[in-house]
Amino acid sequence: MDTLSFRPATHADIPALVALVTSAYRGDVSRQGWTTEADLLDGQRIDPDVLARDIGRARSRILVAERAGEMLACAHVAEEDGAGYFGMFSVRPDLQGGGVGKAMLAEAERVAREEWQLPTMRMTVIDIRDELIAFYERRGYARTGIKKPFPYGDERYGIPKREDLRFEILEKPLTGAAA
Repeated sequence: MDTLSFRPATHADIPALVALVTSAYRGDVSRQGWTTEADLLDGQRIDPDVLARDIGRARSRILVAERAGEMLACAHVAEEDGAGYFGMFSVRPDLQGGGVGKAMLAEAERVAREEWQLPTMRMTVIDIRDELIAFYERRGYARTGIKKPFPYGDERYGIPKREDLRFEILEKPLTGAAA
């Protein structure tokens, strides 16, 4: 088996990134994996214009995980408010549960800790996604109890199928980072 490799995404990757993220979270294909949001949200999961801005801005990196030149996973890591921010985490549904996601999360944490010297990694997760939150807790993230409203009415984030969606911030200290 070829080794998993990581690289920053380019603007040329945007169509493939949109397809990957959509496959991991929306529609019937997402049900092959365990990260699906198909029962919670319809519509798009990522906006190509937002993705283009994230690729171009400072202290922001869209990471791509590949094996033998094939895109298998992606995530966004950025500096926000003096901490790392982890988002847009997507693994091809047929590969979920096989270690690709754990490797992607570790690479994002490495970027925030070693390259940017950030003390903490944060993320927002829909607070009713218990299985997903448990995945992050097993990797050292803790629920902060800080809730953020879901952006109802902004279809860039999807079309809600429920009225009780909100985000919770999870946080993990990145040991070895400068204080």
